[in-house]
Amino acid sequence: MKEQTHGLRQWVAQLNKAELPAMAVVVHDLLRLSQSQTASVRQLAEVLLRDAALTSKVLRVSNSVYCNPGREVIKTISRAVVVIGFDQVRMIGLSVSLLDGLLKDSPRHQLQSLLARSFHAAMQARNLADYNALPEKEEVFIAALLRDLGEMAFWSQGGEQADELADALAVPGVDQDKAARRILGTGFDQLTLGLLKTWNLGEIGQLVQASHGSSGPAARAVSLGAAIADAAQHGWAGHEMQALIAPVAELTGMTPEESMQQILASADEAVRVAGTCSNADLQAWIPSTDDLPLDLSELLLMDAVPAQAARSMVQEPLLQPNLEMLKLSLQNMKLMVSSPINIDNTLTAVINGLHLGAGLERVMLCVLADNQARFRARKVAGKGTQSWLQDFSLACGEQQHIFSYALHQQQPLWMGTPAAANLQDMVTPDMTSWLGAGPFFIAPVVAGQRQIGVLYADMRLSGRALSDSQFTAFKRLADMTGQCLQALSRRR
Repeated sequence: MKEQTHGLRQWVAQLNKAELPAMAVVVHDLLRLSQSQTASVRQLAEVLLRDAALTSKVLRVSNSVYCNPGREVIKTISRAVVVIGFDQVRMIGLSVSLLDGLLKDSPRHQLQSLLARSFHAAMQARNLADYNALPEKEEVFIAALLRDLGEMAFWSQGGEQADELADALAVPGVDQDKAARRILGTGFDQLTLGLLKTWNLGEIGQLVQASHGSSGPAARAVSLGAAIADAAQHGWAGHEMQALIAPVAELTGMTPEESMQQILASADEAVRVAGTCSNADLQAWIPSTDDLPLDLSELLLMDAVPAQAARSMVQEPLLQPNLEMLKLSLQNMKLMVSSPINIDNTLTAVINGLHLGAGLERVMLCVLADNQARFRARKVAGKGTQSWLQDFSLACGEQQHIFSYALHQQQPLWMGTPAAANLQDMVTPDMTSWLGAGPFFIAPVVAGQRQIGVLYADMRLSGRALSDSQFTAFKRLADMTGQCLQALSRRR
């Protein structure tokens, strides 16, 4: 063993002399807020405002197209919370502080590759936890992001030893773990746990450690997120990815095809978020899902199909958000609030905004009908929704269900998330027979004091995950629908 190799204690001490502990304080405080049931906007702002550069980056990301499709100008942390949500701002703060803390100066390609893979793993793990309604989704996100902290910190701050390890790993057939232990005097896993402990992130350290062998759902989400990010490096149709479909399906209760759809949607989200949270080109290190077949049953049957063969199977592109259409719909609805035209123009604007603008695959406006005894479809968009106009009917009053609950409580809901887990019993068999199972958005449409109905939207056609930006657009358009209908009623 070389004389200058370092044991665990020496490396933890050396890395803690760098600028990383300042990053650790921010991460610790933001994580503490995620574990608090009474965390306030003021507390979140206090943590972020300690660092002007961090605050500036969080506001820049909050104003990005991905997080803020309505392009409402955000100048303060408190306004960011109002527009895109408390959890979203906190996640941006966590991501930015970690990425900026590690990607200082001129980062090595080893660090960029590993950090991109860790970020991809974190998004996969968080969405698995979210889909499975786990309350620890923030902890799962951070644990997956920090699962390789020891190695990331080493490539960020390792100096000459990092050069030495890079040379050693360039030798074909080398055992990477043995090479690292020879040069560092310790393993990267031990270094990760040592850093997390000194950074007062012991609970995250326990989850990281559990992810290497525990069968608990949170630990499994972290483990699967990391495995998916690793497997993606060898191709979306490779053997490694194929082997993960069954475990993901088991954890989430989805079919194999739905599981693959969820994985690909999370990868797309990782690419978009990484592009806004970091100045480095981390997007380039996350494998693209472009040109994969729309019918994922074909992908699941492929045996390491080459990318060119996969591209040849494309049938039609998936619906994507069109921000110009969304912006146009919002502008039109603002005009109709001040200068009402007619109800058909209003409903067309909102449905087009949600479907073509926000990229929501199936959209329905249900109104109270038959003397307010039933919900019936009034306007729809998306493949397979036209039959709803003639046939969809849901009684209100006989049984409490999520349609009537959202309307009476005047509360937009994102069903299928932990925040709405206590309402899941209100998704009745009648609703499931019409709409299928899985996450969806629902929001009340109220014109002044008059209850009109509800807006519904989902991504059931592809099985892709709903996003925070889509929910923001959904809530805003639902609210403006009520304003437009109220303006129409005053004109009469």
